[in-house]
Amino acid sequence: MGMSEYYQKIRERVGNELIFMPSVAGIVRNEEGEILFQNKGNGEKWSLPAGAIELGEAPAEAIVREVWEETGLIVVPKRLLGVFGGKDFRYKYPNGHQVEYSVFVFECEIKSGQLIPVDEETVELQFFSTENMPELALPYPKSIFVQTENNEVCFQWDEKWLNINTEN
Repeated sequence: MGMSEYYQKIRERVGNELIFMPSVAGIVRNEEGEILFQNKGNGEKWSLPAGAIELGEAPAEAIVREVWEETGLIVVPKRLLGVFGGKDFRYKYPNGHQVEYSVFVFECEIKSGQLIPVDEETVELQFFSTENMPELALPYPKSIFVQTENNEVCFQWDEKWLNINTEN
């Protein structure tokens, strides 16, 4: 559905400057276990069905809306796979807008719908095996794409974050 009124107002004030954007992404699998990816056809790399969390929306609600808008599928988020952000998740759109995402990644189960985008952001949808995934716009760790029964949530971690200077 494009940029919401809320984000349009922010962009009117800050132009292309970097903004922080809470967002969601969904891993949606077909019956063969392949993962659904989206191509916007504007020169960006492939992505998971994803988008910004809007004011008043819970992350799980946002992933249901975003997947439906971009794929035509109605999904149920089954579990949180990971939370990612920081400098590695900064992105510059072809129009110059800069964002730093904080992304909640959900494993989603298809409930209904037809694989036809509702919005105008998507030109191609394709399922890929984990061995044959396209190059992605954001650096998600490969581990979130592997199907497991493990209920642990994946998140970014760097041991150097424990080296806090406590002498202040």
